[in-house]
Amino acid sequence: MALTLVIGNKAYSSWSLRPWLLLKHGGVAFEEVRVPLYRDDSAPALARWSPSGKVPVLIDGDLTIWDSLAICEYLAERFPDTCGWPRDAVARATARAVSAEMHAGFTALRSEMTFNCRQRRRLSASPETRAEIARIAALWNDCRARFGAKGAWLFGPFSPADAMFAPVALRFMTYGVTVDGAASEYVQTVAGDAAVQSWIAAARREVEVLPQNEPGELIA
Repeated sequence: MALTLVIGNKAYSSWSLRPWLLLKHGGVAFEEVRVPLYRDDSAPALARWSPSGKVPVLIDGDLTIWDSLAICEYLAERFPDTCGWPRDAVARATARAVSAEMHAGFTALRSEMTFNCRQRRRLSASPETRAEIARIAALWNDCRARFGAKGAWLFGPFSPADAMFAPVALRFMTYGVTVDGAASEYVQTVAGDAAVQSWIAAARREVEVLPQNEPGELIA
């Protein structure tokens, strides 16, 4: 039985993108169920799938997992050769640490630079957001320098850490955020990824508009 991944709007749901990318890079077959968010019928539609009323949700037979990082951990255990964490113990521990930091932190960035992968927009970042951008760039530069020799991703091959951070790279693209060194190269790696491009293309075909995810000035 194929897995089922329940996601929100591709234009706006960064959390949905994370396990979706890991599944795509892992070559794992899955059925995709899209539930548009913040509509009058969103809550009852999500209630069919999600005990938390949120996305993403992974369904595997009788098992339901309703958190993005938990889904990535499950996929890493079930498909260790294609969806797993780095094999080296130090790299693996670091990958888990940076992923957990992303999952729990960077609230100023997420609040100000809401995810919108189908547009380019301009806004002035607060000092709090600029500090978080600097922290993210430092993480990326460190991971690439220490562990990235065997590939273009944070730890060489694609891993759950990239699933967690790819939406951040797309945020940087949306709002014209520039970073230096290997961090800049990492943004380009994410931008050029075939699975990411497929997600963005689908996002551009969506018709829903969420004003809360369209801050700042639209760049034509």
